[in-house]
Amino acid sequence: MHGQHSTPPIDQLIGTLAGRQHGVLARRQLLAVGLTSDQIDRRLALGRLIVLYRGVYALGHRPLTREGEWMAAVLACGEGAVLSYRSAAAHWGLIRRCPPFIDVTVRHGKPSSRGRLIVHRSPQLANQDIRTKLGIPITSPARTLLDYAEVATRRELERALDETERLRLCSQRQITAVIARCFGRQGGSRLKAVLHDHAAGTTATVNDFEELFLALCESHGIPRPEVNAKLGRYRPDFLWREHKLIVETDGRQTHGTRRAFEDDRARDAELLTSGYRVLRFTWRQLTRDPDWVARKLRAALAAG
Repeated sequence: MHGQHSTPPIDQLIGTLAGRQHGVLARRQLLAVGLTSDQIDRRLALGRLIVLYRGVYALGHRPLTREGEWMAAVLACGEGAVLSYRSAAAHWGLIRRCPPFIDVTVRHGKPSSRGRLIVHRSPQLANQDIRTKLGIPITSPARTLLDYAEVATRRELERALDETERLRLCSQRQITAVIARCFGRQGGSRLKAVLHDHAAGTTATVNDFEELFLALCESHGIPRPEVNAKLGRYRPDFLWREHKLIVETDGRQTHGTRRAFEDDRARDAELLTSGYRVLRFTWRQLTRDPDWVARKLRAALAAG
């Protein structure tokens, strides 16, 4: 009749729900939309649903994405579970490499490991520390940094802070507030120490090549440079402003073309006329003879 709306077919409801959840569904959700336990089991037998965890399924015709794997892990841990630690850092874009395991935090229950799934327990997890990103419940950026500080190296944490600043995900005030709320956490003391010594955003590297150079400086006691800092219309890889020294790390992929070769030399000439010296190091030099690179760098800094 005109003005009346029929209920969508159950397969349509399931498809819509799966679409919002990256192709995965919990058994409790299927029961809520009207399927019976027998109907769910029949779909499992026919391969229309595929078991990912106990009570969590993927639609059989959909390839599972990384987001689908995260969503399935959160659903497997029950109501109130959130993506956290390294997995949350990857989802927020704070780390480049996605870990092979999945971290989820719950307020109640016991910490556990099930295959790739690592479950953390945190009664301190407050509502203000929870967000949703692409439909996946996740710890806030500030809370993610606190958790990540417990499992990351100091440099990994600095990089995460740099990315937080670059992406403008949260303020230092929000980070210090979550440290205060979670007083006594090991991650809080580690994060506080890094914030004290490290200005977020000052060592944001573009690739692993640049990260290797920073590690070389650290291991050889060379003062840390500014990284990708603005200098006129350029952004050199590494800059010691006081010494008027620039280092560029030349990867073959980005600097191996004729156009790049010409552009690099033109830029070096312009910087030289402005009083800046430019050193260039290759991946082979950094990996095969880091002591030689360190000696050249020390000499250049001493000369400035």
